[in-house]
Amino acid sequence: MKRIPAKIVLEDGSSFDGFSFGKEVSVAGEVVFNTGMAGYPEGFTDPSYEGQILVLTYPLIGNYGIPQTKQEYDLDHHFESSKVHISGLIIQEYSETYSHHEAKKSLGDWLKENNIPAITGIDTRALTKRLRSKGVMLGKIIITDDKEFFDPNQNNLVKQVSTKKAITYKNKTPHIALIDCGVKNNIIFSLIKRGATLTRVPWDYDIFTNAQYDGILISNGPGDPKMCHQTIKTIKAAIKREIPIFGICLGNQLLALAAGANTYKLKYGHRGQNQPAINLDTKRCYITTQNHGFAVDEKTLPAGWKPWFRNANDKTNEGIRHNAKPFFGFQAHPESMPGPNDTSFLFDDFLDVVRKNNEKKAR
Repeated sequence: MKRIPAKIVLEDGSSFDGFSFGKEVSVAGEVVFNTGMAGYPEGFTDPSYEGQILVLTYPLIGNYGIPQTKQEYDLDHHFESSKVHISGLIIQEYSETYSHHEAKKSLGDWLKENNIPAITGIDTRALTKRLRSKGVMLGKIIITDDKEFFDPNQNNLVKQVSTKKAITYKNKTPHIALIDCGVKNNIIFSLIKRGATLTRVPWDYDIFTNAQYDGILISNGPGDPKMCHQTIKTIKAAIKREIPIFGICLGNQLLALAAGANTYKLKYGHRGQNQPAINLDTKRCYITTQNHGFAVDEKTLPAGWKPWFRNANDKTNEGIRHNAKPFFGFQAHPESMPGPNDTSFLFDDFLDVVRKNNEKKAR
């Protein structure tokens, strides 16, 4: 097979040469890294990666191929959305041969089908160390024509990935409004299998004029949370009504902003399946899957709110909660696709809070 030269160029002027194995197109975006060993079908389809060129630190990628689709509720269990959201992929070594009992195609073929460029033969250790020391930066994959550097965080990425209409996944009770800021499929599955009915609504949807909901889940998603003005407005209204709220990843940041706190951009973010998060109430540490580049500034939390989880590595916030009311957020991914399921109990906790709140209102 003929190898097509390709390179990744960073905004600091550094460049790394390799060979193309995806779609032969050039792209620009924000270059970030993920430390996970596996889970690339789920990871690449996570809407939180919208606009980003992804570097994988694990050296060998592609050896188990891409699985067949497995549909339920018109959602796929093996992927986190209906499309690939990364703008480009950078790896050290691509395995052209693959072996897995569910594999349908190679990683390279899948990326080509989705018009995603990818480069192999890159010193990803050196590239990651540069991003770690200098912080994530803009970059571009050059295979054909050159591209201008492009900062995706200047756009409302949530608007790009959110559902365009309300969708209901019927089960039993309670009835949860899921504000889709780029929700992963397995967050939806995690609530449905616990008996909840979900109405998945767009990021700017007015949830108070169309139906009565027992609780609100604010999903994960890409980009700067401060771009989501309408979502923050909706959450503020829900807080006033004291409707139980659970925010996941970006949802944790949006909950904090609605409460009156501030958020900021991390130097290089948390992306991987081995991030340690400490519950500050119990002092227990959980290994979590994370994918975020922004965080809550704990020092700005208003009275009545407190930090709930904190990262054991860099001490940044991993969750907040209200002292007395049913509002809490978790910066990691309890649905654990891919990754450990240490914190999946948070879905149970949320639904327990919702059901108890319903019982209280019925008295």
